[in-house]
Amino acid sequence: MVVVGIDPGTATTGYGFVREGEAGLVAVAYGVISTPAGTPMPLRLQTIYRELSRLVRLHQPVSAAVEQLFFSKNVTTALAVGQARGVVLLALAECGLEVAEYKPMEIKQAVSGYGGAGKRQVQEMVRMQLGLDEVPRPDDAADALAIAICHVSRQRFQTLLDQSS
Repeated sequence: MVVVGIDPGTATTGYGFVREGEAGLVAVAYGVISTPAGTPMPLRLQTIYRELSRLVRLHQPVSAAVEQLFFSKNVTTALAVGQARGVVLLALAECGLEVAEYKPMEIKQAVSGYGGAGKRQVQEMVRMQLGLDEVPRPDDAADALAIAICHVSRQRFQTLLDQSS
């Protein structure tokens, strides 16, 4: 079973495809969709949509997870990320995927066991859980893999709950 995690952004959108097998979790593919600075927003959003749709068709995940928007003090950045998030959600829905959304704290908790974990700690846990030699780069790709790991963990938990009732 392959799932995809997405860390949305207009300059870089991280993606991570993870497969759950008998031996544990395996990174199938990860990276970023980059859009050049200075490119008009409609074209950046179009690039994100097209490339994500292509990647989903290529790797055939059964479900997807996206990080919820964390509103910071920079309203302009939050609005741009919101636009990218909307395009990501649209692309995933158009591909027929069920989409789960997780808060940053939930992702950290699922991956590291601590909702207040630092970025480096989460990245190292991603590396360890996927059996990688190095922490995935760039950071957005590592974050996307963390989102996918969180999603697999939540799906396992839900399956156990369903089986017990």
